[in-house]
Amino acid sequence: MLKEYLAALLDGIQYPADRSITKDQIEAAKAAGLVIVFGASDDLMELEGAIRDEFGCYDGGTALIDAEGLLPERENIEDDDELREYFKRKPMARKIEALWCKEDGYSWTYSTDIPHSTFDVLDGEDHYCRGIVFALADLGPQVTS
Repeated sequence: MLKEYLAALLDGIQYPADRSITKDQIEAAKAAGLVIVFGASDDLMELEGAIRDEFGCYDGGTALIDAEGLLPERENIEDDDELREYFKRKPMARKIEALWCKEDGYSWTYSTDIPHSTFDVLDGEDHYCRGIVFALADLGPQVTS
């Protein structure tokens, strides 16, 4: 499955997206190495598919991601081993910026240099979120020890 195809399948789903994306779509995304990114509430970036996680981003924020998944937020790391792992992964990590109410008519949009396709999440007939789909392979290789 290609990211463009999955984005086209998801286009027009209803908010909350985590209830509109089917288990089959999530499994197909996972098998194809695709990641689906969408907003939830006023403070979350959700990831489904090849990476399943969430990023707290009240009023917007920037997540760092690599082939292993989301990097933890630096200020929340207390363990030395986790800190070493963070600094090892950070140089290869890519950014996904969650933008809260920055584009007319959308609560959530995303900005990233990761090649991606977009889809709209609707709240009734209104736009709620412009989500993205990207391939895990476009994040580069996993960091090895």
